[in-house]
Amino acid sequence: MKKQQIAIILGIVCMFLTMAIFTQIRTVKSIGQAVGTTLSKNSELIDEVLASQEENKNLYKALEMAEAKLEIIRKQAIAGNQEDAEIEKELKENNAFLGLTELKGEGIIIKLDDNRKVEGDELNISQYLVHEGDLLHVVNELFNAGAEAISINDNRVVSSTAILCDGNIIRVNGKIITVPIEIKAICSKSIYNTMIRPRGYIQIMREQGVPVDISTASEITVPKYDGVYSSSHLTRGDN
Repeated sequence: MKKQQIAIILGIVCMFLTMAIFTQIRTVKSIGQAVGTTLSKNSELIDEVLASQEENKNLYKALEMAEAKLEIIRKQAIAGNQEDAEIEKELKENNAFLGLTELKGEGIIIKLDDNRKVEGDELNISQYLVHEGDLLHVVNELFNAGAEAISINDNRVVSSTAILCDGNIIRVNGKIITVPIEIKAICSKSIYNTMIRPRGYIQIMREQGVPVDISTASEITVPKYDGVYSSSHLTRGDN
């Protein structure tokens, strides 16, 4: 079988695995909502949730294996072909932009934590805690300053990332984030001065009593986005 045919087959496999993962995630979410209201009455739902989560992990592993095989075939197919090599380079750049590949480079690391030294009877104790709004402000400042890739506790921040508050819990990409929180950004080290500027959000948090540590690093790793992009709202354009 020709390498191009193998690549097409593996590409189709990746597509179906991605669709299966997206369907599985929706199933887990719907089951989780049901558990929230009937957990005490229907223990069978717990087993179903656990089984769905395990199946979801297996699908991700299968997708990663298929993508690794596809990458090998792609490299073999474009060997010696300059035009295909340029196309491959463009695809990798697009994947990096979408957060679908792990990135390494110089940058800065920001660590946020709740202030545990505040007495419990403080009237405004909430201001000494890290909130989802703090993460949003810091991430936006980093992107506006030119950061190429950002992660929060090793969760890649992409265009579809939601940073939400669920009671006293912060969720990023649907995952629970606990303090201390580490924000890593691949960017020029000069952005450090931008982030600690007077009246910048980091200074505001420090003045409110939130512990903040910021430092530069010669090499940091920002993992790839491990979620699934939804295409349910896409439509085909007319030529």
